[in-house]
Amino acid sequence: MGTCRAVPGVRAVGFTRNVSAAATPESTPKEGAAPVKMLAEMFSIAPGNKDHHPALRCAVGVFVPLITLVLLGRLDLAIFASFGAFTGIYGRGEPHAVRFVLQLRAGLLMLLVILLAALAARMGPAWGLDAAAHTWLLVLATTLVAGGCSVTISWLRLRPAGSLFHIFAFAAIASIPNQPPLWQGMLVAVLTTVFALLIGFSSRILPSHRTPWARPPRIRRTPAEKRTAWLEGFGYLVAAGLAGSLATWAGGRLGFGHNYWAMVAAVVPLVGHTTRHRVRRGIQRIIGTVLGLLVLAAVLLVGLQPWQTVLVMALCQFGAEMFIIRQYLVAQVFVTPLALVSTLLVVPTSASILLRDRIIETVIGAAVGIAVVLAPGAWRRLRRRPEQGPTAA
Repeated sequence: MGTCRAVPGVRAVGFTRNVSAAATPESTPKEGAAPVKMLAEMFSIAPGNKDHHPALRCAVGVFVPLITLVLLGRLDLAIFASFGAFTGIYGRGEPHAVRFVLQLRAGLLMLLVILLAALAARMGPAWGLDAAAHTWLLVLATTLVAGGCSVTISWLRLRPAGSLFHIFAFAAIASIPNQPPLWQGMLVAVLTTVFALLIGFSSRILPSHRTPWARPPRIRRTPAEKRTAWLEGFGYLVAAGLAGSLATWAGGRLGFGHNYWAMVAAVVPLVGHTTRHRVRRGIQRIIGTVLGLLVLAAVLLVGLQPWQTVLVMALCQFGAEMFIIRQYLVAQVFVTPLALVSTLLVVPTSASILLRDRIIETVIGAAVGIAVVLAPGAWRRLRRRPEQGPTAA
């Protein structure tokens, strides 16, 4: 979880470069140099840039709403607060006015996704669908959310790019079997979003941190940017749809669940400037998840009380934001327990099953995502390969 600062006219493209750009020295390094360089980049950590400021904002934005729900005895609403708090991850490092506008746009989009998810959860019983049919319906709906939100995020020039958080929010909420009253869930989500907006410009109280309150310039999209947005959306649609379908099909036969974790992992490699960068992110997702599961196992052995669980979530949120830009692998060590602890907080289940499902779904999703990243380049090379004619006698 984290952001890159938006630069007018410059986009951090993911899938699109593979679709429309020719191979570059970065994407096709010299033989022998690529593995060494990728390994070095895999574990290198970039220098910090006051990362503790956004990390602290995000941690507070998660902790206060969740601890309030713990005190009220309404943990069934915790997932609505968790995703409403995602508003705070946008606008990282921006001046206060720009950050407020970006977070307002991101918050409204997330609230729409949360509302659609809560409605989708009620569609199965309302339409008389069995569990299998409802699962496939949610895969289809989540796939549409993946593509649609990716285009919207690109259109609004929000960072972090892509629809990873919206896939996670939609599928996680839509998968809850016992939904709380719709108005209560949405009220918690709205209040949490407003709280995140307040935290976003709270540092203006300090003169040393105050930035000019200037209205951000109007977004002007070039034809190339519009084309890029649609192509990226198509990439997210393909990756999420393939991963969700494969995970649902395999899970039905092998007995594991949480297919949306595969959909989330599948879109991770789609963000990046080069093919090597995107493939590296997919591998880092797998390694970081394994390490994060070890951390989670240690946390579960302690047997935390609900308020302690919320504190762990806030600490994990802080750690994730500290490293998300500097080292994606390390960030995943914090993101993994954060995601699973929030799941356990709302829908208690067997820890061993949860750990098993997470690693299997992550491997499936990351593999699909990497395949989607590599497929356009492989297709271009195949088309360029000269046809083999008959050899002269």
